Amino acid sequence: MARVYNFSAGPSMLPQDVLKTAASEMLDYHGCGQSVMEMSHRSGEYQAIIDSCEALLREVMGIPTNYKVLFLQGGASSQFAMIPLNLMNGSGKADFVITGQWATKAYQEAVRYGQAQVVASSKDKAFSYIPKLDPASFTPDADYFHICMNNTIYGTVYHQLPQTGNVPLVADISSCILSQPIEVSRFGMLYAGAQKNMGPAGLTVVIIREDLLGRARESTPTMFNYMTHVENGSMFNTPPTYAIYICKLVLEWLRDKIGGLEQMQKINEHKAKLLYDFLDQSKLFRGTVVPEDRSIMNIPFVTGDDALDKEFITQAKEKGFVNLKGYRLVGGMRASIYNAMPTEGVEKLVELMAQFEAAHR
Repeated sequence: MARVYNFSAGPSMLPQDVLKTAASEMLDYHGCGQSVMEMSHRSGEYQAIIDSCEALLREVMGIPTNYKVLFLQGGASSQFAMIPLNLMNGSGKADFVITGQWATKAYQEAVRYGQAQVVASSKDKAFSYIPKLDPASFTPDADYFHICMNNTIYGTVYHQLPQTGNVPLVADISSCILSQPIEVSRFGMLYAGAQKNMGPAGLTVVIIREDLLGRARESTPTMFNYMTHVENGSMFNTPPTYAIYICKLVLEWLRDKIGGLEQMQKINEHKAKLLYDFLDQSKLFRGTVVPEDRSIMNIPFVTGDDALDKEFITQAKEKGFVNLKGYRLVGGMRASIYNAMPTEGVEKLVELMAQFEAAHR
């Protein structure tokens, strides 16, 4: 069977070059007679893999030396608790901007541990925009300020970061990591699930400034204390070994085949423009996000008729365009066009949408 165009929000497509390399090394990784999937994480061979993955991530993202990189498990959702357990221990306060489901969940978890304040929300318009922020409403002595940078479900993204002064900015970047350059030094901490732009599900990456470490409350479970993983090189327990290996291959692909994040951004912006330009002139389909806050990773759209939406999704699947159904709480369609989605996939999706529109005039 021919490969489909997979528009899933995650787990998502992986670069074919990465899949081919992984397939060629499945039975014998570099002459050691075993798969990485079978390899002891305490072996010299595996230590070289995880060390290379961290070095590549630092190189590709330009991560400063005063930041630690952790390879964890539990998904980005586990960070909703780990962050307040580790950081919300000075004033016991934190600020949140609510721009969708994941930002909401991060806030709801933080409420369990301290004084969490919502400084702005876009819930009033179904999270179709990024709210304007008034720094006067920020908590001046907050332990951190949390945002979800790119909203996978609703298709919005921050084009301008909040100015939080001395308060560390913490961001969930699960669905935009590695899609374009990011100034890591603007943040106290970044975190991301790998299953969108970095590799398969099972790996969570945390990038945290050193001065924010060592603040965990006494009752923090050992596995939820960032220092546990810093002191053990992400090897306190068995890490998600194969997911880290695939992440290493993705980073090599980004550096060597794509040419880095600046070039990746150009490709991603071009792909997004193809779809947004069509939506803006279409008489049938329309995007759901205000133009100034549109994501280049996740693009939700609708016809305005639930029956037509379902018909389009069915036809698209029959033609090899899968996982276009919108999130279950939102409906409509969503095209997640992460790094591994080829430009051809977006071009052919636009062709299909144009044909569907012509047949339903």
